[in-house]
Amino acid sequence: MQPGTPIGERGREILTAIVETFIATGEPVGSRTLARSNREGLSSATIRNVMADLADAGFLEQPHTSAGRVPSTEAYRYYVEQLTGQARLSEQDQNIIQGSLQGVTDVQEFMERTSHVLSLISRNVGVAVAIQGPKNALEHVYFSRLGDQKVLAVVVTKSGLVRDRVLRLDLPQSDLDAAARFINENFRGWTMEALRAELSRRLEQERSEYDRLMASVAQLYRQGALVADDATQTIFVDGAANLVSGEQDRERLQELLKTLEEKQKLVELLGAYLDAKQEAVRVVIGLDEAMPSMRNLVLIGAPARVGGEVRGSLAVIGPTRIDYEHTMTAVSYIARLFDKILNENGE
Repeated sequence: MQPGTPIGERGREILTAIVETFIATGEPVGSRTLARSNREGLSSATIRNVMADLADAGFLEQPHTSAGRVPSTEAYRYYVEQLTGQARLSEQDQNIIQGSLQGVTDVQEFMERTSHVLSLISRNVGVAVAIQGPKNALEHVYFSRLGDQKVLAVVVTKSGLVRDRVLRLDLPQSDLDAAARFINENFRGWTMEALRAELSRRLEQERSEYDRLMASVAQLYRQGALVADDATQTIFVDGAANLVSGEQDRERLQELLKTLEEKQKLVELLGAYLDAKQEAVRVVIGLDEAMPSMRNLVLIGAPARVGGEVRGSLAVIGPTRIDYEHTMTAVSYIARLFDKILNENGE
């Protein structure tokens, strides 16, 4: 049995119990612990056999110093897929959120307060991006190889804005030319936001069927070649100390703090993972593909709309041992509140 294959009702229940127990305690979970709380009265031996099957399938890992098991990345992904999305925030959390956002009159003020309240409720990092001003449509892009591991990306908009960016990539000029030709022929006249959303959708859809062109486009996209003009977005970050308290590796901690301070990188991160067309909250487990310093972290986020138009995005960044259901519900609740409050204010 491989990750992604059906694990059966009993396997699903035991895996769910392991994930939720580990999230709550932070301690490896053993069969005896599960047997004491199991509603079906299963024996430790039965649970141990199911856990062995889950481990063989890649859903559980065993720390060297413990007899218990901990969820793998695949286990967290499976767990999130099983959530119904029907959970409700407690009245206390709703009061905290509504009190924090009371009296806001514009997008920027809402997002500034949102980053704080998300951090407060999730006990992790709250991130919110406000999109302001007109959106520039693409005129054309140009990519040029500068040398080993360096590519110059130039984006020209119909308003005449030119933005260049040096990326750390090792692609031949022929691949860069093909990628630019593909983007220019397919997306000229698109807003940068809509372009990135469509590219994200296509890359996700064709992940298992990359040809050389799409692989090159994917690398350029994920390195931020198509990020919108910095002046149109303001980012707010709150709660970095929440991640610091759980990080023991000094070098990784410094790297993580540096990433959180470089707010443009966070704009790119949210742009890479939050599709403007998505309706539901998205959970991304393992952010190292976009940023190595973000390995073993999770992003739970959603676009923020006013009357159907995307005006920003909001998210929580935390460790894989995060309360997924509670955080997803909070993000969804605030995204809906964003539409309600700013629609009322005529934003």
